[in-house]
Amino acid sequence: MVKTQLNRRDFLKLGLYGVVAAGTTAAIQSNGKYQHTMPPVQEMEHGGGTIPGTGDVDHKKNGFDPGDILTDFDYGRVSTLPNGRILREYEITVINKNIEIVPGIEYPAWTYNGRIPGPTIRCTEGDLIRITLINGSNHPHSMHFHGFHPGNMDGVPGSGPGGHIEPGDRFTYEFEAEPIGIHLYHCHVFPLARHIAKGLYGTFIVDPKEGRPPVDREMVMVMSGFDVDFDDVNDFYAVNTIPFYYQNHPIQIKVGEKIRIYLVNILEFDLLNSFHLHANFFNYYPTGTSLTPSEFTDTIILGQAQRGILEFTYKYPGMYMFHAHVTEFAELGWNGMFEVTG
Repeated sequence: MVKTQLNRRDFLKLGLYGVVAAGTTAAIQSNGKYQHTMPPVQEMEHGGGTIPGTGDVDHKKNGFDPGDILTDFDYGRVSTLPNGRILREYEITVINKNIEIVPGIEYPAWTYNGRIPGPTIRCTEGDLIRITLINGSNHPHSMHFHGFHPGNMDGVPGSGPGGHIEPGDRFTYEFEAEPIGIHLYHCHVFPLARHIAKGLYGTFIVDPKEGRPPVDREMVMVMSGFDVDFDDVNDFYAVNTIPFYYQNHPIQIKVGEKIRIYLVNILEFDLLNSFHLHANFFNYYPTGTSLTPSEFTDTIILGQAQRGILEFTYKYPGMYMFHAHVTEFAELGWNGMFEVTG
């Protein structure tokens, strides 16, 4: 077995000819390097053209499938308090877990409930949220929520016991859900970049009391990357964790269906990320805090932790790309397809 270390440009070159084909064997080592045996490259065809792809990872072994994460909203355990207020309770456990990023390459991730991104927590403005975090890993961790909450619920070291939860311990965060919009949560224990990059993040949606205007389908997309050799440079990029997933498994929609996407950027080690929709435009609602769109466009650029809501409808059947409008990101995994049928 040949021992080598591939850098970002190596992966890009491989990506142009099929990236890592099924049958690759690789294992991340504790020193950040891995052993790698490269099989013959393969090309994947989609929509009549040849484009980079990696084949499928073992989603069952990973314990989650990006096809399910796309529409999996967690409303918690719901009850009504004596004063009539809605209480939503959640239990989330931090778990160390190897995740197969592309066929044959496993990444030693830190996860919320064994998946990346963590559960998509969804509630209504004014609900009382109660989230118990159990640290089942071997490092201190926390949950920091974007939104309004008391200082001792901020999940930052020095803000209280919820800011630095030791292995084997637990803490319950409690706050009122506000403001409306699409928000996020992530670990805030230092070194912060590493805790986020290894997978400790998720989406937090607060719906208006009156709800948003109805659409036909809603989806959540979390943009991120993976630094598999731990040199603080990303080697793969993805939506909902697995590179090329929605290219290899196009999202099925119909002509005339109104689609709403809750989009979050949590990418580490790169300053900006982007989303581009082919052959179409979308209404964009920054952070989702207003019911009035800010622009009608086909491309948006987001810094880390920026997020927003996209709404669009396709007029014609066909196969349409969506991807990062940074060529390198797209060729290293942040690329997907909508298959629109009549």
